[in-house]
Amino acid sequence: MTDLSLRDSTAADIPAIARIYAHWVRHGSGSFETEPPDEAEMARRREAILVGGYPYLVAVDAAGTVLGYAYASAYRTRPAYRFTVENSIYVSPEAGRRGIGRLLLQALMAQCEALGYRLMVAVIGDSGNAGSIGVHKSCGFAHAGLLPAIGWKHGRWLDCVLMTCALGEGASTAPD
Repeated sequence: MTDLSLRDSTAADIPAIARIYAHWVRHGSGSFETEPPDEAEMARRREAILVGGYPYLVAVDAAGTVLGYAYASAYRTRPAYRFTVENSIYVSPEAGRRGIGRLLLQALMAQCEALGYRLMVAVIGDSGNAGSIGVHKSCGFAHAGLLPAIGWKHGRWLDCVLMTCALGEGASTAPD
């Protein structure tokens, strides 16, 4: 994948990000949304992530085409959770199975660790989502729980798999 690079997202990436996400909303179980948000809403969401001080990355090919994106966000809003982030990763269906998700996740983890976060949580839609579970496992995430039949989409009940990975010193020391 010498033609692939990772960079911070820009506002110009929103149309591609919205297209990628729309595909997975319509055809996948990783998102529990049932209708894809429009570009304006995706731009608003991206801005909220950035205003919160979280990283929002894209993977692009040599031509500059966005092949995937990943971001971190607050796991929960209560103050005790302030050292924990949740990740989201989406790869274009045409670019799947090339290791892009793993590269995005590794870069996201490194940035979050540098920002002082101690734990990353993955909330994976559908216990049958072997691709996402595998990517997280390959990056050091461990199974932390299952929320059975928590969502209804595509005419069936979906589970959520919870996975976690320590960042930096994790829980071995008190945070700064």
